[in-house]
Amino acid sequence: MKVSVIGATGYAGVELLRLLKNHPKVEVVHITSESQTGTGIENIYTHLNNVYTKKLISMKDIDLIAKDSEVVFIALPHGHAMAVGKAFEGKNVKLIDLGADYRFKDTSIYEKWYKVDHTHKDAKRVYGLAELYRSQIKNATIVGNAGCYTTASILALAPLTKEGLVDLHTVVIDAKSGVSGAGRSAKVDNLFTELYDNLKAYNVGGHRHTPEIEQALSEFSGEEVVLSFTPHLIPMSRGILSTCYANLKPGVTTQMVNEAFEKLYKDEYFIRLLGHGGYPATKNVRGSNFCDIGWHVDERVGRVIVLSVIDNLVKGAAGQAVQNFNIMCGFEEKMGLEGVPLYP
Repeated sequence: MKVSVIGATGYAGVELLRLLKNHPKVEVVHITSESQTGTGIENIYTHLNNVYTKKLISMKDIDLIAKDSEVVFIALPHGHAMAVGKAFEGKNVKLIDLGADYRFKDTSIYEKWYKVDHTHKDAKRVYGLAELYRSQIKNATIVGNAGCYTTASILALAPLTKEGLVDLHTVVIDAKSGVSGAGRSAKVDNLFTELYDNLKAYNVGGHRHTPEIEQALSEFSGEEVVLSFTPHLIPMSRGILSTCYANLKPGVTTQMVNEAFEKLYKDEYFIRLLGHGGYPATKNVRGSNFCDIGWHVDERVGRVIVLSVIDNLVKGAAGQAVQNFNIMCGFEEKMGLEGVPLYP
């Protein structure tokens, strides 16, 4: 398949290039950057020397990109993919957006949380969390790749909400992310001297991934879910740990919790269940598309605590995009994604 990457110089874009290089069914034909058009990608990311020698073009060359591509990955900040999506209408190209523009069924929610007008409301889009929306992704033309915090959190809570085991009014998510989740642009808060030996919360009660998590969990439970989500920045480059809390409904046992996770994920290659009492660690999924999940039942307070870890740049971004690509194109789902996690 001939593919192009729009926005190839961000962390998600360059991670996508790394994964696509090892995909046996992919030829990368075009890569774009508006700020560094004409530059060789290996001159920006020198770890790509002797791997890629392509020059970056402008995404304004839509006709050229559409003519040469069967699938286009969009790795741009939110608010920019909609114009690209509209430009590709009628061009027989499948789109996978790694940003937020196509994640919401109700575009008014997107507009409320992202403070951007949605200019492609009629786009026929599918939410791109592969394990839970596989049948819809298979026939999709536009996929809105799930976010990083959302992937870790939804996968942690979906079995419990789907089986009706928890009080939906008590869901609390405490998540911690490596700084690559904030992107590559320069920010004072991301300076080494600000990050090192430091841990802090941000966007308490207002993080944009909150409604995305609520959207999915509401679908699985059949009831509206409103939850508390607090993200934290931790001084490491990659990885997310999401700790999710909810009160168990009366009569729910540890065995019922165990069975809910096994029922939903027993055949999922990229979800590794560590079981009741398990302690997932970010280092065990680094550089991979795996999501490790463990859970604990605190009988004293009647609460379940689910721990979920992913690499935010792989399962939380580029890896999930490739997984969605494989589903859309009819390839083996783990093709190009079977790399073993990096350790130590």
